[in-house]
Amino acid sequence: MFEKIVLQGKYVRLEPLSENHREGLCQAASDGKLWELFFTFVPHPDDIDEFFNKAYEIHKNGAGLTFVTIDEATDKVIGSTRFMNANLANKAVEIGSTFLAKSHQQTKANTEAKLLMLNHAFEVLNLNRVEFLTDYLNHRSRNAILRLGAKQEGVLRSHRVMPNGRIRDTVIFSILSHEWAGVKQHLEYKLC
Repeated sequence: MFEKIVLQGKYVRLEPLSENHREGLCQAASDGKLWELFFTFVPHPDDIDEFFNKAYEIHKNGAGLTFVTIDEATDKVIGSTRFMNANLANKAVEIGSTFLAKSHQQTKANTEAKLLMLNHAFEVLNLNRVEFLTDYLNHRSRNAILRLGAKQEGVLRSHRVMPNGRIRDTVIFSILSHEWAGVKQHLEYKLC
């Protein structure tokens, strides 16, 4: 289901994760020391092997595909995002495990990456539903998901245990296939 394909945009390119991205991902995570954010799962460079192993396992099991986000202007890795928790029987997938180097946050990079992934999910894979989950305390992520055009569905209380042992409440958002045309128009307008 999740073929290793490149999703090409004007500002970013999403390439399937491979070993030649290892150093670039470490540099992207180090730009802002993203692993220090208590409400995320960004890998520390010392833990990058675990990140790669999980990504390969997700793809091997047919549950998703991990991309690296590459800045088209510099051809450098600036982050990562993935299709994950695929439920193909119900034509649904989650987009998550997203991180961007601090220097590329609040730019067009995330908007275009999500446009590319959503377009692939709805127009190539013909899915009915794309989900986004984030920590209740991650207000920046919650606002970014809303700006994409997703709708908040609710809060999953005591949903996950974070690396530091904190019990996380998770906010779930979605975009449905019948909403895609309007969301797509909205995202394309934001990139003008």
